[in-house]
Amino acid sequence: MSYLLRIDSSALGEVSVSRQVAQSFLDGWDGKVVHRDLAAEPVPHLSAAGITARDLDPVEYTAEQAAAAAVQDELIDEFLGASAYLFTVPMYNLSMPSVFKAWLDQILVAGRTFRPSPAAGRPAVLVSARGGSYGPGAPRHGFDYVVPTLEAVLGQEELLGLDVATVVPELTMAPDVPALAELVPLHKASMADAHDRARRLAATIAAA
Repeated sequence: MSYLLRIDSSALGEVSVSRQVAQSFLDGWDGKVVHRDLAAEPVPHLSAAGITARDLDPVEYTAEQAAAAAVQDELIDEFLGASAYLFTVPMYNLSMPSVFKAWLDQILVAGRTFRPSPAAGRPAVLVSARGGSYGPGAPRHGFDYVVPTLEAVLGQEELLGLDVATVVPELTMAPDVPALAELVPLHKASMADAHDRARRLAATIAAA
């Protein structure tokens, strides 16, 4: 196995629940890890120069296109060089942090990372914490636009085609919001399950 590519996107640093659960995965991982912290060092949003450079021979690049293409090449090479992935992508306002979307837009290039995908079938763990609950039976069921979107982009055969396992710690606001106090036991159970699942996934992927 070459290396595990860890991509973090929470702005909260070590306080981030997504990162804390990811650490339980890493505690059971015995191998090289390449870490990219998008909150600490955001990648540029995709620009016109980056889009147009994809269809040109490098000898035709303007200086702006050359710079944009260099960013994409670095991120794509890093992505394709990994044999497994760990993504921490919390829910921000029902969606993903913009820094993670920027990273996705840079690496999703037809003919390089999808159609076909050289990474198809590689294992990936997606950790997505959220302050409330959005599963079946919850008042906001159906308002999760993070996990379904990322499971499609990361996992669909016609896109990156990764073998995605998702870990979702919920109700992270319950200990700090009085109106949610009665949900603290559910939060604790969700956290315990998330950490346990992360550890089990690390063991399974490492063994494979």
